[in-house]
Amino acid sequence: MRWTAVQLAAALGVAAPAGLEPGAVASGVSIDSRTLQNGDLFVAIRGPHHDGHAFVVGAIECGAAAAVVARERLGEFSAEVRGKLFPVDDTLAALQRLASRACEIWRSQKPGRRIAGVAGSVGKTTTKEILAALLGARFRVLKTQGNLNNEYGLPLTLLKLGEEFDAAVVELGMSHRGELAHLAKIAAPEVGVITRVAVEHLEFFSSIEEIALAERELIENLAWPGATAVLNEDDERVAKFSEVARGRVIRFGTSPRAEFRAEAIEERGLNGSAFDFVCPAGRARLELPLIGRHNVMNALAALAAASVWGVGAEDAQRVFPALVPADKRGEVVRFEEGFSVINDSYNSSPAALGALIQLLAATPGYRRRILAAGEMLELGTSSAELHRACGRLAGGLGKIDWIFGVQGCANDFVAAAVEAGHPQERARFFENSAEAAKFFEGFVGRGDLLLLKGSRGVKMERILEALDAQWRRAAAKGAASAVEAAPKGRD
Repeated sequence: MRWTAVQLAAALGVAAPAGLEPGAVASGVSIDSRTLQNGDLFVAIRGPHHDGHAFVVGAIECGAAAAVVARERLGEFSAEVRGKLFPVDDTLAALQRLASRACEIWRSQKPGRRIAGVAGSVGKTTTKEILAALLGARFRVLKTQGNLNNEYGLPLTLLKLGEEFDAAVVELGMSHRGELAHLAKIAAPEVGVITRVAVEHLEFFSSIEEIALAERELIENLAWPGATAVLNEDDERVAKFSEVARGRVIRFGTSPRAEFRAEAIEERGLNGSAFDFVCPAGRARLELPLIGRHNVMNALAALAAASVWGVGAEDAQRVFPALVPADKRGEVVRFEEGFSVINDSYNSSPAALGALIQLLAATPGYRRRILAAGEMLELGTSSAELHRACGRLAGGLGKIDWIFGVQGCANDFVAAAVEAGHPQERARFFENSAEAAKFFEGFVGRGDLLLLKGSRGVKMERILEALDAQWRRAAAKGAASAVEAAPKGRD
């Protein structure tokens, strides 16, 4: 979005700098001087590691049209530079005000433009990606890149809104009460999706009930009364969010009460799944290339939300075959040497790990099914027991051939798996992912299926990087894993 100096001043509630012509234009907004483009407005943010005010002069010299700075810092700059500065009380709040104003301008330019906000304890990024793909069948869509879902990332996404977009899909993350309410007020989404409430961020929450209240803030702060809440009917906590909705509610799930539901689900291991999609418009068989039953739920959430735009099953039948998992989120990597890796190393939680343990145990046709689980972070005082619960699940299924834990409380995970019946000689704990990566270089071989799962800070992808350095990935997606002649794992 392009801004004149007058528009910027009005949005920020300050006078335009004396050194700018009223019609002077900023072609974009940036908070990073390294990626700043000529003509951008630079907003100096004081972050945990760097203070953007240290880069203001350099940004102006590199072609920034102007900059937003803290009023208290104005005296640090020369008169020439001050002529291009918007002084404000809080630069982060200023960035967010600009984003809110960008949304207002974008909506006013064409009736029917909407923003969808996606929240929940698990599945946010995948649901966001599927919804954006569905809407992309008919509209030009802006979406959150990666997981830029916080107080910095959301406004930067919204500030990209322009005439070239008909719809927007944004991911909304939180780790404290009040965060989702604040983010929702910035974007004012007309569609709010809640995927699921599960244990997360227990360093900041005392119970799952508190987490539910924090997730509910999105529904409480939608652009009512014309908004739509899209809720998981299979999650009793999420289903109750309908009580605070002040308009339309759409329910998704496998429950007969869900208007958008999946029936006759067929799980196909590493080839995804198929299901009957039932909605008010009828029934259709859909094939989803993303692995796991949990992704069927993510697809249902996206389908329910997409219906607000009139997008339906026929669009899904065209879009779904081309879906690919987001980075480090259920990627299936096949190697020419005849083994496969499920790379879900971006993050982890008990609910997400449990879903993938079930998937690994149920996937047939491999010599060995191997689980490498990194520590799940931010679980507070419940961390050890939550790791043990996942370990009991993995060990008790009796279908996983090797179980490994990496870092910290993953030791409790391994111990509980052994207590639940997994053989001690096929279980091991590593202090860190670098140590684990060295071990796996000589361990994985033809006919194996390896699942990598762990919190971002554990860096479980190091194991895949080590395998990449040693072996060759198969050239094409879906290439044969060459396990047919290998001895099979336990069923």
